[in-house]
Amino acid sequence: MPDLLGINHLTLSTPDLGRLLAFYTELLGATLAFERAATPSDPRIAVLDVGGADHLMIVETAAAPATGLDPLGQAGWGLRVATHTQLCEVRERLVDAGWPVGEIQTLPAQWTMTARDPDGRPVDVRAHRPRPATPPRTSG
Repeated sequence: MPDLLGINHLTLSTPDLGRLLAFYTELLGATLAFERAATPSDPRIAVLDVGGADHLMIVETAAAPATGLDPLGQAGWGLRVATHTQLCEVRERLVDAGWPVGEIQTLPAQWTMTARDPDGRPVDVRAHRPRPATPPRTSG
């Protein structure tokens, strides 16, 4: 059986693709990898590179997306930055731009905050906390 390497993509829907692209690229640092105009049979889509080999696909639809939290009362999905400092910088950009964003919380293995994108959908942004160094194994 092949090894899984991670999540290839996550797909979001939006009634305003341009507005959502601006949010994820200008405020959160994603880069546009691909965009396709709508055709008579297919909607307009964009694919954003969110780091590594991970992508966020955005599909323009007429209906507004669901904006509720997951069963645990959280966003249900999230993006990752490298450090706590970068997480603070992202939060500051969101606050300065007037977007709803919660305080940064400290969890056992990471720091997290939840923001709302232009469609009102929650998105967690997290940074993993440094892991304590493990002592080298000795043969006994």
